Amino acid sequence: MTTYFGAIADDFTGATDLAGLLARSNVPVSLRVGVPKTPPVKTAPLEIIALKCRTAPVRQAVDEARAALDWLRRAGAKKFFWKYCSTFDSTPRGNIGPVAEALMEALEADQTIYCPAFPENGRSVFMGNLFVGEQPLAESPMKDHPLTPMTDSNLLRLLEPQVKMPVRLANRHTVANGPQALRERLAQLRQDGVAHVITDAVTNDDLCIIAEACQDMTLLTGGSAIAMPLPDIWLRQGLVDRSGPDLSHHAEDGPAIILSGSCSAMTNRQVSAYVLGGQPSFRLNPLDLAENGVEEVFEWLSAQAPDRAPIIYATAAPNEVRAAQDKLGTERAGAVVEATLAACAIKARDLGFRRFVVAGGETSGAVTKALDIRQLNIGKEIAPGVPWCFARTGEHHIAITLKSGNFGTEDFFTKALEVLDA
Repeated sequence: MTTYFGAIADDFTGATDLAGLLARSNVPVSLRVGVPKTPPVKTAPLEIIALKCRTAPVRQAVDEARAALDWLRRAGAKKFFWKYCSTFDSTPRGNIGPVAEALMEALEADQTIYCPAFPENGRSVFMGNLFVGEQPLAESPMKDHPLTPMTDSNLLRLLEPQVKMPVRLANRHTVANGPQALRERLAQLRQDGVAHVITDAVTNDDLCIIAEACQDMTLLTGGSAIAMPLPDIWLRQGLVDRSGPDLSHHAEDGPAIILSGSCSAMTNRQVSAYVLGGQPSFRLNPLDLAENGVEEVFEWLSAQAPDRAPIIYATAAPNEVRAAQDKLGTERAGAVVEATLAACAIKARDLGFRRFVVAGGETSGAVTKALDIRQLNIGKEIAPGVPWCFARTGEHHIAITLKSGNFGTEDFFTKALEVLDA
């Protein structure tokens, strides 16, 4: 059976998040890093292409998404998904809306939905407003995000400046009345010329209703959780099955390393818990790196005992991040950290490390590209939306997990290693 579902993710942690939830169905999932340079061969029923375009210039993000769509269509995909963060990370310029409209145009789709809800991780949408736990998005730690500070919780207001066509809401009352009620609401909005529909969801049952109602749409958009019910729907209809290419889940023996660039509130707690647990740690300072380079951290890494799992991190509180940005500029401060963590990943691989825990979307993109990973095979879930993956880098087979900043519990780093060893 050829590929039926093709997804495009705006960053690498988001792609593995989606892959982990889809893999719960036991339908084979393949995750490609960047748009493949070769034609589709032996593709899985569910294919995902991970881009690094969340904060790219709009035109670049649109062009990359279109190239990914072209490859997925050649693989045989009939249904498509544009995956972005469950905290709707974007700016008034994009990139969520512009990419969605570009994909709609290419697919001749006159309507799509937007549903970033992920109830298992505390993300819900009610009356068009996005909540992180019990906090409105604009009152959550996302308000201090260094690249995409989220200062409005209302998804209609966030999306409208990014798109050309009208934006409206299908609220929780409609969703709670079941798939037929939602289909009728979408049909009425379509008649009114509404192309973009924010869809409320606060529970997994809501997600199942939305997926059932929207399964015939050519393009859906949202966080990973809205796609989770789709494989089971398609299995019942005989549109996909559990056969597919042999996807290796093999990693060579070797020590583990943790690389953390995320400055989210949760990752700050995770780093603190891990460091307090007594594992070797090296904190990166962007100002020192900009002046002195990476030799000090390389020397430290080379001296680590093979039975330990060191952590190298740039994770810091918002005021510390702003201080570095004030001196270096926002782009340079981020680029220095990304480049250093990417270089540390290569150094660690060459020293024999074979298990990589990476925290943060931008960091995951930098590390994955530095290791020249082209494809990820999906393994056990560590936490909702965070699976172990298996990949080839150079001549080596490694295990790697890419964690979105706010995902996981405080003991995530320790738990990740325990799950892999179980």
